[in-house]
Amino acid sequence: MESTKDRFEIHIAVAASTPGAVDALSDASGLSRRAVKLAMAKGAVWLTRGAKTQRLRRATRKLREGDELHLYHDTRVLSEMPTEPQLIDDAIAYSVWNKPHGMRSQGSKWGDHCTVARWAEQHLDRPGFVVHRLDRAATGLIVVAHRKSAAAELSRQFREREVKKRYRVWVRGEFSEDAEPLRVEEALDGKPAVSEVTCVRTRDGQSCLDVRIETGRKHQVRRHLAGIGYPIVGDRLYGRGERDGADLQLMAVELGFRCPVRQVGVNYRLDESDTRTPRPTDDNT
Repeated sequence: MESTKDRFEIHIAVAASTPGAVDALSDASGLSRRAVKLAMAKGAVWLTRGAKTQRLRRATRKLREGDELHLYHDTRVLSEMPTEPQLIDDAIAYSVWNKPHGMRSQGSKWGDHCTVARWAEQHLDRPGFVVHRLDRAATGLIVVAHRKSAAAELSRQFREREVKKRYRVWVRGEFSEDAEPLRVEEALDGKPAVSEVTCVRTRDGQSCLDVRIETGRKHQVRRHLAGIGYPIVGDRLYGRGERDGADLQLMAVELGFRCPVRQVGVNYRLDESDTRTPRPTDDNT
């Protein structure tokens, strides 16, 4: 990988004479100890021990001979500030959030401080596990698991298409408000993908659509709508992007799943024009 002063990687094989992680990375990178600690807190430092590699956040963690330290330093990533999400429900084993535009669902090797999972960890003081994703440019409901058992069960529900997912979007072009729901069954990346589209209203050459998806392929809603000639307003990948003068107009407004603890159906809803905190409802049907 090509390194610059603003983006580089450091990898250190730990020997018996290696000092602590902060000193070792500071010496190897030329960064101050404070800068290394900050990168560590933001998820840019990793520790490999045996076959396992995980983020290293504690500066005081003891190293062993044979360990490997990794620093992935990107000034742009580390300088980003997370936008505060809205806590919808803290169910202890999991939490549900209203993710704002620009906040990530999951991090990368360069850091995770701008993710909803890390925000949940820091503000609820418990581990956070990613069980599904919502595009960085999108807004709306996302669930974070806080127990491994809950993470496994929720991941299974998403994987096996048992989760109810509904989105509200604004697109370019006018749908017929009286038309029957349109079922889009275009495969994506060689895998089946199904979306059901209903028009809510039209305005000034644009349409507000309600989209329910039966699958969860990457960028499914965005790709399906662009594919039928109705790109989402503000979509920089499949639409006009910046020329629309707006952020991506895609909001995850409903999320329904089976509570991994109480084993009852729960449903969370947001209204596109009213994001006040909704209450979960049990849904055993």
